[in-house]
Amino acid sequence: MYKKNLMGGWLAAAAMLLFSVMAPANAQDAALSTPQGDVILTVDGNIGATNGEGVADFDLAMLETLKSAKIRTSTPWFDDVVEFEGALLTELMALVQANGEEVVVTALNDYQAPVPIADFAAHGTILAYKRDGNYMPVSDKGPLFIIYPYDSDPELNTQKFFSRSVWQVRRFTVR
Repeated sequence: MYKKNLMGGWLAAAAMLLFSVMAPANAQDAALSTPQGDVILTVDGNIGATNGEGVADFDLAMLETLKSAKIRTSTPWFDDVVEFEGALLTELMALVQANGEEVVVTALNDYQAPVPIADFAAHGTILAYKRDGNYMPVSDKGPLFIIYPYDSDPELNTQKFFSRSVWQVRRFTVR
């Protein structure tokens, strides 16, 4: 019994130490770098890391520093199989210290869609900035497009997930 309590106490102490090293002491410690180029994404809402007044602004170069992935998939928007490349949304949410259940995604034309944050880890969802190796212009669903690996699971190849696949993304509001 004593060994069990000692082990539990040791684990709790280790977890607290790890949390204290990883968590910022105050909001100033959670500041992000400042965009040097044009801001193409703003994240607001329940976030702990910012680079402005309650917001985290990103230029393309900042998004490209995040861990990225490629998804090769068919979509309802293009005739052929397409390869998308972009930042893993789990990485973006971790960077801004998102604390919520969903993000409301807003496009340049003010279209909005709620997207569960759980989708990002469950499906390897990306915020694509390239299609077939080229940056996506605003005139062709860019500069940012939420992409799921639609061909990897029949459930993803449905209207439910297509409606979460916002293109011309401009803002994420974490709630």
